[in-house]
Amino acid sequence: MQTWSSIPVPRLAGEPRPLRLHDTATGEVRPTAPGDTARLYVCGITPYDATHLGHAATYLTFDLVHRVWLDNGHDVHYVQNVTDIDDPLLERAERDQDDWVVLAMRETALFREDMVALRVLPPRQYIGAVEAIPEVVEAVAKLLADGAAYRVDDPEYPDVYFDHTATGRFGYESNYDQETMAKYFAERGGDPDRPGKRHPLDALLWRMARPGEPSWPSELGDGRPGWHIECSAIALNRLGAGFDVQGGGSDLIFPHHEFSSAHAEALTGEHPFARHYVHAGMIGLDGEKMSKSRGNLVFVSKLRAQKVDPNAIRLALLAGHYRSDRPWSDELLAGAVERLATWRRAAALASGPSAADTVSRLRDHLGNDLDTPAALAALDAWAGAALSSGGSDASAPGLFRDAVDALLGVEL
Repeated sequence: MQTWSSIPVPRLAGEPRPLRLHDTATGEVRPTAPGDTARLYVCGITPYDATHLGHAATYLTFDLVHRVWLDNGHDVHYVQNVTDIDDPLLERAERDQDDWVVLAMRETALFREDMVALRVLPPRQYIGAVEAIPEVVEAVAKLLADGAAYRVDDPEYPDVYFDHTATGRFGYESNYDQETMAKYFAERGGDPDRPGKRHPLDALLWRMARPGEPSWPSELGDGRPGWHIECSAIALNRLGAGFDVQGGGSDLIFPHHEFSSAHAEALTGEHPFARHYVHAGMIGLDGEKMSKSRGNLVFVSKLRAQKVDPNAIRLALLAGHYRSDRPWSDELLAGAVERLATWRRAAALASGPSAADTVSRLRDHLGNDLDTPAALAALDAWAGAALSSGGSDASAPGLFRDAVDALLGVEL
């Protein structure tokens, strides 16, 4: 699958700061410690609707990770998937009397356009679940051969399921208790009541072909992949085990990231699947989480159609800490528009106060678990001083502009 176009990232003088991130598995903010190449996997969209601000906030979070690593001199091997075959996509296509392939292609194209507009650096590899089906089949066959998976006792549809106890570590990523796991499994795509399963929490690996559903021939029998195994296979085959960060929204902590890590660890015998599990908070509207099921979505493409500057959208989403659930509002966007205009006026000055200390503080804040509220405050202080008091450093406005571009992805 085709990724989106990239943009140049300015190189900054001075001392970069190593990146520390909160790890969901340990509950601690810990240093990331990539080698020459930093390895990042972020779970992508299921393309049955347009990019809403919850999506945007997640991908902006990992764009900052990408940018801080680049500032530290790392090559970044970034992989993202697209779940271009799954029940929600088929259900939406049936509801709208649309072809599921056309729907997936259309919404994936719109997502790429939104990412370009938001200046999100592209993944090196952008992989659809459909193109990864041979990899999934190989992985499921191995799990079956190793006894980590089983077929349900159903002569018509002997689907393949993962034994969630296979690694002996299930639950380490989310740290949820059994009651919480059961709740989220039922709410987030699981099938706890499927007859023939050994345990309600066991997750689908391969769904045998049903009438009227798309399927692919394989040694497992005609069928299609489960959700979690696609990320396990795609990540392992491109990044290997023990890569630096697996990322996504906080709604993916369980079951998706718990199972994708469990599948991968059962396949390789290596632990952990990722060295950090990093999760972005949810964006809300009118006091509720922004979600398709609630119908309270604000779409990036619609804001762009209203001539809202994507840089202002980006600043509005960066105004809160990435791990916080936070609301979207017209007032938040208006504040971001004003901030962007102020920064642009300051960056256009012929000279200003020295910006070196400001860039240093910006690096400090972003290196400390992507503390964007503090980072924006430091930049506000320089812009305010430049506009009110001036300064004699002719290089300062350019340094300010380049730092905002390189580290925050905002074009002034």
